[in-house]
Amino acid sequence: MYPITREEQIRKYYGTLFSAWGTQHWWPAETQFEVIVGAYLTQNTAWTNVERALANLRAAGALTVDAIRTMRLSRLERLIRPSGYFRQKAKRLKTFVAFLDQKYASSLEKMFSESTIKLRHELLSLNGVGPETADSILLYAGNHPVFVVDAYTRRILDRHGIVPAKSNYEEIRDLFQNALASVVQEQRVVTTALESGFRGASHPPSAMSTAKRTALVQVYNEMHGLIVGVGKNHCGKSQPDCDRCPLHPFLPLAK
Repeated sequence: MYPITREEQIRKYYGTLFSAWGTQHWWPAETQFEVIVGAYLTQNTAWTNVERALANLRAAGALTVDAIRTMRLSRLERLIRPSGYFRQKAKRLKTFVAFLDQKYASSLEKMFSESTIKLRHELLSLNGVGPETADSILLYAGNHPVFVVDAYTRRILDRHGIVPAKSNYEEIRDLFQNALASVVQEQRVVTTALESGFRGASHPPSAMSTAKRTALVQVYNEMHGLIVGVGKNHCGKSQPDCDRCPLHPFLPLAK
């Protein structure tokens, strides 16, 4: 029997997690711009802190391009303070809005109609935007077919002996995109987040989580959400709970 490839392993992980937890409805947001703001705010902090900052912005009517553009920097800093590194993040949000104004006449529709390669290059040129933030914006706000690699992804792959945690971002992204391309034809909705009691990283359906998208983008979306669920609930940095994780049978020691 031939050895299983890394791509085959990734596909097995997707099938196992999706069967266990179903649709994750990630990213939880009502607008494209809310996704973008969340992608900036989630840098170096927990999502619970991001939710508090977003709630502040929502209460202030500030989750729009116009509001961020015209708001005093000091006020923006106060509103997003719960997310940490609020001074840096406030400046970065202002930088993004300036980019959107100058390059795409303030239109997210125009921006996201750009090619994936070109727009990704432009986003990566902005202050404070690394590959994870750029790909989160592309996938979750723009429905572009890119896979998002985060710390959870690296940790799970490392512990399962697939690739080292410190591997190049693009190498990991290519691995997932190559692996999941064939899953599109096999995709079946086994359960939903509501039916499963919000297992994994699932959230109630939102305008953005239920937006129309291609099958490939949906698979990338689901896989990243499922990985976030593993990281949040089982694959902790210091105290992993492997025994109850759906991926436990795939651990090298379990085999």
